[in-house]
This record gives sequence, C-alpha cells and structure tokens, in this order.
Amino acid sequence: KYSKMAKVNILADALKAIMNASRMGDHQVLIRPISKILLKFLLIMQRYQYIGSFQMIDDQKTGKLIINLTGKINKCGCISPRYNVTIKKLLKFKNTLLPSKSFGLIVITSSKGMMDHSIAIRNKISGKLLGFFY
Repeated sequence: KYSKMAKVNILADALKAIMNASRMGDHQVLIRPISKILLKFLLIMQRYQYIGSFQMIDDQKTGKLIINLTGKINKCGCISPRYNVTIKKLLKFKNTLLPSKSFGLIVITSSKGMMDHSIAIRNKISGKLLGFFY
C-alpha cells in the first residue's frame, strides 16, 4: 500500500490549474481540494470579472469547484512564502509583479480580511502577500 501525500499549497495548485486551463482555451476547470482562502481569492477574481461564476460540489471530503473562465486571465499565481508587506513594500511588489500601473491586482490578507492591493493602499493596511492576477 502506498500512502498519499497531502497537498502543501492548495491555492498555488488551484491557480496553476486555472492558468493551464486558460492557456488551453478551456471554458471550465475542475479544482479539488478547496479551502477557505481559495474561495475568498476566487471571489476577488470574480469581483473584477477575471473569472465567471463558480459552483461548489460537496463530495463529503474536501470538496470540488467548477469554475467558468472568461478568457480574461493572462497570468495568475501564488506568492510563496507569504511575505509580510507594509504599504511601501507593497508598492515595490506592485511594480515587480504587475505589467503596468492600471492593470492587474495583488491579493493580500490581513487582520481586516482578504483584499486587493488598491484597497489596502487606500486604507493604509499592511498584511501578507497571497497571490496576483492580470
């Protein structure tokens, strides 16, 4: 008998699956397992219309997601390790990760919840980097 290894970074695996499906031109992608962080990240992507609707399937284990893709994603990824960022460092990461000033988002998590970099800068909130998409 073989023992199964646990997934280390569910968010990174899910974003990689979305990216691969988007490059292939698929309209839907199945993601499993899911986590609360992944769901909140996808809600931010959905708010800015980078992905369409998604449906959660409860399989009595870890759950599955079917995500409808809009074809708007050029690149998305997880940032590991999750660096602590102040507002000053967030501006540096914005210049490093995103292709232009008005294009793309960096997602951070803080004690105030998960948000994109523009809200964090506006409200002067620092936190940990989770990922990016554009």
